[in-house]
Amino acid sequence: MTRLLTALLVLIGLALIAVGIVYFTVKAGSLPSFFPGHITGSSAHRNKHGLVAVIVGVAVLVLAVMMPSVVGGLRRRR
Repeated sequence: MTRLLTALLVLIGLALIAVGIVYFTVKAGSLPSFFPGHITGSSAHRNKHGLVAVIVGVAVLVLAVMMPSVVGGLRRRR
């Protein structure tokens, strides 16, 4: 169960970092329409959206790395 959750968190973290990179590199007018911040015809980049996505992605990856040790510590206390 812990390995499955860790793998899921790693996938989510990597996906969020990828979304952040898309926000940094693609102009708002060229973003997919389902991305928040899509503005038709805009030439601006959505740096705040990208920064938030990268920060949350890194936080999720840190959680994925820390979780097995925390869960293992709780199991040993029982």
